[in-house]
Amino acid sequence: MGRFHHHSHDDHHHDHDHDHDHDHDHDHDHDHDHDHGGSRDVGDHSGYTTGGLRVDVLEQILGENDRTAAANRADFDAAGVRVVNVMSSPGAGKTALLTEVFRRAGDDTRFGVIEGDIETAIDADRLAETGVAVSLVNTANGFGGECHLDATMVRSSLPRLPLDDLDIVVIENVGNLVCPAEFDVGENGRLMVFSVTEGEEKPLKYPVMFRSADAIVVNKIDLLPHLDFDLDRFVANVESVNPGVRLLMTSARTGEGVDEVADWLTSDPA
Repeated sequence: MGRFHHHSHDDHHHDHDHDHDHDHDHDHDHDHDHDHGGSRDVGDHSGYTTGGLRVDVLEQILGENDRTAAANRADFDAAGVRVVNVMSSPGAGKTALLTEVFRRAGDDTRFGVIEGDIETAIDADRLAETGVAVSLVNTANGFGGECHLDATMVRSSLPRLPLDDLDIVVIENVGNLVCPAEFDVGENGRLMVFSVTEGEEKPLKYPVMFRSADAIVVNKIDLLPHLDFDLDRFVANVESVNPGVRLLMTSARTGEGVDEVADWLTSDPA
């Protein structure tokens, strides 16, 4: 069945397939709202002749997603792993940042990754080179080429991860500033990676993504001297949509702030 985007609103080896993932530049300019569990507002669909039917279908899809997310969360809890959903636009630097985090990880923290991309294994291979366990989900492979991971996609990846041997599972979501924020996948916390090359207005244009984050990485700060980026205005815009959210200033290229990101990933609660 074709999927609907919800227009409203969590010993090392690698095992992944190679018929997979590229970054999907999906910067669509509309807003969503996602309530993890319980009732949710699926938005005003009165402009469609099938408005009522659309709402029913969306509620069914999201209800199924949340039931699967609960099953994922139960499996993660049973294995004693903390799970962080990492989201960003394409090119914000998620993979580079995570690569640096994993390279610095000591033997005391065992990381695993669920890597979401539409096609190719490029990012999964980069992460696997660090020695972490990686399970790749290509959404083009049986999931309609979606621009986000949902709970069913994440569940399909679990048999390829040694959950009982891991401490932290990082879900690297598909690059997209809208849809990933709408789907609970069973995570304990959400980390958003934002690049200073994206512009200080992004929290206002994509408030659901920024609002859903438990912490926000402000990446590529080494480029600030070369950009007309107003950091103070960006921080004020973030504060207007997610008051008090933790901001982590980083550069995956220079290593600045990477240890703080690692500390956040490994801390509990989010």
